Amino acid sequence: MANNPGPEGNYDPAGSTQMFRAFVDEGAQSQPRQPAATTSSGGPRIGLIIGVIVAVAVVAAVAWLALA
Repeated sequence: MANNPGPEGNYDPAGSTQMFRAFVDEGAQSQPRQPAATTSSGGPRIGLIIGVIVAVAVVAAVAWLALA
C-alpha cells in the first residue's frame, strides 16, 4: 500500500494525517452534535431541585429538634 500525496501536495509518510481526517469526517457524518442542555427531558435538573428541597427540609428538621 503506497501513500500518495494529497491534493495539497503534502506528503505524510506515516499516513497519520489522512487517517485522522478520515476518522474525524466519519464521526461528523454518523453523529450530529446536539447540546445536552436542549434535551426535552429535565432529568438532571429535576433531581437537583428535589435534592435541594430535601436538604433544606433535613436542615430545618435538625434545627427544630435542636431548639425543642
